[in-house]
Amino acid sequence: MQILPAIDIKDGQAVRLFKGDFNQKTVVNPDVLDQAKTFAEAGIDFIHVVDLDGAVDGRATNRDLIAQLKQVSGLGVEVGGGIRTLEQIEDYLNVGIDRVIVGSMAVKNPDFVKAALEQFGSDKIVVGIDAKNGYVATEGWLETSTVDYISLAKEMEKMGVKLFVYTDVDRDGTLTGPNYAHYERLVAELTTAKVIASGGIAELGNLTKLQDIGVAGTIVGKAYYNGNISLDELKTFGG
Repeated sequence: MQILPAIDIKDGQAVRLFKGDFNQKTVVNPDVLDQAKTFAEAGIDFIHVVDLDGAVDGRATNRDLIAQLKQVSGLGVEVGGGIRTLEQIEDYLNVGIDRVIVGSMAVKNPDFVKAALEQFGSDKIVVGIDAKNGYVATEGWLETSTVDYISLAKEMEKMGVKLFVYTDVDRDGTLTGPNYAHYERLVAELTTAKVIASGGIAELGNLTKLQDIGVAGTIVGKAYYNGNISLDELKTFGG
């Protein structure tokens, strides 16, 4: 199982939110580049980066900073937040970003995902599914749709999506443990696509259980920044 430490960017700083609430923000490192270097020096291979400003703005607000992060760290990087056009995806890939996460657009315009897959390939396009009570949340988690997470995942898989990032918004940043039932169901329902888990990781045991469920990767944020799990511990899973 791949471990992906998270860097969530707001106002140019690395932050953590509680349940996706922008009013419950904690700055974990004012220097995003320094944080990326810390991960690289610890031997981490891949990180998960979210442009929180972009998720709300509907554009790649922190694009230049993220491009610089990739350049100075040399890490594998997947990026989400505010991806609304094929041009944004192409630009991120051109500056070396390894995978681009499409979130809100997967619900609002499935044809956009289809076009992205055709143009860039399934190894470059990840669909991010963020859910509240099982229903997909969009626009930086500020809106909730009437689409349930399983239906969207199966529709996207038929389209050719090979990798999902699934987040239970109500667990994110809470240190209360992941929603195992949702991951078990996703892994069981999908036939070819893989799942990266996100949200609620509190301790090393959570990672072991997710690995047993069969997810391909897990994103770790607050549990690392709070000191619950060390980088050395994360590396034991093949970070």
